[in-house]
Amino acid sequence: MTDFNNLSEAEIQALIDNAERALKEKQSSKRKEVIAQIKELAASIGVTVEIHDADKKIDRKGGKVAARYRNPADASQTWTGRGLAPKWMQELLAAGRDKAEFEIK
Repeated sequence: MTDFNNLSEAEIQALIDNAERALKEKQSSKRKEVIAQIKELAASIGVTVEIHDADKKIDRKGGKVAARYRNPADASQTWTGRGLAPKWMQELLAAGRDKAEFEIK
């Protein structure tokens, strides 16, 4: 085993990078083997299997949600109506005001 105390920071980082790369290669190789086994077993019973690559990221482009409410005291503060209400809205509601008063028309 390597004595890490005698290595420089750059050498340790290079060691980590190499280990991560080797781990990813082993995982990829193992994944390919397992996928091949699954397809072989499926074919033996007359079934076809489609396996999607989990490494590929799915782009989920959700557009920005338009603001539905505006703070009457500070027009720069808005809220979409989703999630936890901002403090200014909580304070107005606690004071007995109706959320509909602050809707952006």
